[in-house]
Amino acid sequence: MIVSLVLPCYNPPPHWEQIVCDNYNSFSKSLPEALELVVVLDGNSENVTEQALSFLKHHIPNLAVEKYPDNRGKGYAIRQGVATATGDIIIYTDVDFPYTSDSMRLIYERLKNDECDVAVGVKDAAYYTHVPFVRRLISRWLRFVVRTFLSMPITDTQCGLKGFKRDVAPLFQRTTIDRYLFDLEFVRNCYKGKKYRVLAVPVSLNDNVHFRTMNFRILLPEMLNFARLLFRKQ
Repeated sequence: MIVSLVLPCYNPPPHWEQIVCDNYNSFSKSLPEALELVVVLDGNSENVTEQALSFLKHHIPNLAVEKYPDNRGKGYAIRQGVATATGDIIIYTDVDFPYTSDSMRLIYERLKNDECDVAVGVKDAAYYTHVPFVRRLISRWLRFVVRTFLSMPITDTQCGLKGFKRDVAPLFQRTTIDRYLFDLEFVRNCYKGKKYRVLAVPVSLNDNVHFRTMNFRILLPEMLNFARLLFRKQ
């Protein structure tokens, strides 16, 4: 059995290759299976150098790197990573590993123990004490509209840590949103088909997580994406 970890990468933090290597090793040691790492370079970006990639290739034997020249968005990047991944269990998170190793282990265990087909990380209460006010407001607003208009059991769809079994991959690949609301589209599709078992898994932030400045230019396109999801035929 193989576990695949997919990391979308765009403008990663300084020394990101060391962050990836350290967290990969920590997670890998906690697994009885082999851990495959798939890094997707979502366009040319800062801190992604040949030296950084050589460092990863030297220290991580089960490494695949996918890249393309133009930034396409997190959803697009993860779809490319899932297409490359060979694992029986596929997990994705962010390149700066914002969630604890224990949280990643919980996602893996729920899938490994056949408790679900899709494990959706949901942020614990402590999350909201760490994030900037604007992010907290947007997160809670989105949970409200998901609960009100989509009536899904899981309202925290945007947590950046999820996993699923290999046979769910085709459903994930049918998502169409390239940026942040691909998560919402995926979780909604899981519920619409009523074929897969979806489980909410509480996860926790790392103490040293750093949040980027909110790019407000993405809000209008994502609101349009939400409207498309809301009015899409069942």
